[in-house]
Amino acid sequence: MARLSGLQRDVLALYRQCLRATRQKPLETRPHFRAFARQEFEKNLAIEKRDFAAIEYMLRRGHRQLEIYEDPGIRDVHR
Repeated sequence: MARLSGLQRDVLALYRQCLRATRQKPLETRPHFRAFARQEFEKNLAIEKRDFAAIEYMLRRGHRQLEIYEDPGIRDVHR
């Protein structure tokens, strides 16, 4: 497998954090959280790999969103 750049590793790490965060949610809503995370990442696949500013912006935005959704008061998410 090819070596990953720092940004690629950051994106994968954020995705893993999102999937780990779903483990803290109620069993019946976990699939909603997984589908939401996947949808958000797939939505941004069109961003050019060399558009570092856009990728860094999306990473910051993703971390803020993850922080919000990790709150125990958030029990479900709808797409």
